[in-house]
Amino acid sequence: MTILVAEIGWNFLGNLKLAKNMILSAKKGGADVVKFQIWDPKFLKKGAWDKDGRRKIYKKAFLNKEKYLILKKFSKKNNIRCFASAFNLEGAKLLKRVGDTWIKIPSHEAYNNDLIKYAIKNFSKIIISAGCLKKNEFLKLIRLIKSKKIYLKKVTLLHCVSSYPLKAADCNFEKFYFIKKNLGKVGYSGHLQGIHDSVYALNNGAEIIEKHFTTNNNLPGRDNKFALTKNELIELKNYITLKKKFRINKGLGLQKCEIDIFRNYRGRWSKNIIN
Repeated sequence: MTILVAEIGWNFLGNLKLAKNMILSAKKGGADVVKFQIWDPKFLKKGAWDKDGRRKIYKKAFLNKEKYLILKKFSKKNNIRCFASAFNLEGAKLLKRVGDTWIKIPSHEAYNNDLIKYAIKNFSKIIISAGCLKKNEFLKLIRLIKSKKIYLKKVTLLHCVSSYPLKAADCNFEKFYFIKKNLGKVGYSGHLQGIHDSVYALNNGAEIIEKHFTTNNNLPGRDNKFALTKNELIELKNYITLKKKFRINKGLGLQKCEIDIFRNYRGRWSKNIIN
């Protein structure tokens, strides 16, 4: 079963009414799960975000425990799972306190062994994006996941390239194949605009597809610009459904849907020599 994750992240910009609308839209679009991001601006180091205004946006979009619980309750009421990314141990501990059993570790923290081991110990499903890693860090992460059966069971590693938006020539699906070969399973977190990268990932065995999601590409913030909207999500979900149907095994012989043609059309222009 493929899991389709609508990454709302901080696209709601701190507006809980907008966040709820995004949850409903993702549900209508066919998402199995919605995901937010848990971080606290007080832990944010100084950087470029202090010069371009992003720190103010981060503060505005800050999702504290109380707000996250409101969105979890709303999601549950509307029959869609809600979980979140944790960017540090404090965030992971908050998610544990509110009773989450799933956790996402973003690419920016995929090198953080303490966070990963805490997640494995305290959550039943751990999803890790493998973007923004040096080669030695990526291989170290693969070895860590392979080191114990419980790690392999709980963790799904998503191929990801941390570029926003991503160009097709930079998708680097060779890394996707490497993950699948070494771990026996793989997912995909895509930042290409549209659904084509996700369709390719699905055709090559992705068990989880994660795409950024919004209700309006004109909303402020970088991620809103390339995120999927409901109609694109519907198209992706429809493909997932069709893909399941394509793989239904009907055997090697005549199918029921062929009987009319078999009876009335075979041999119309030639002698039927096969009994």
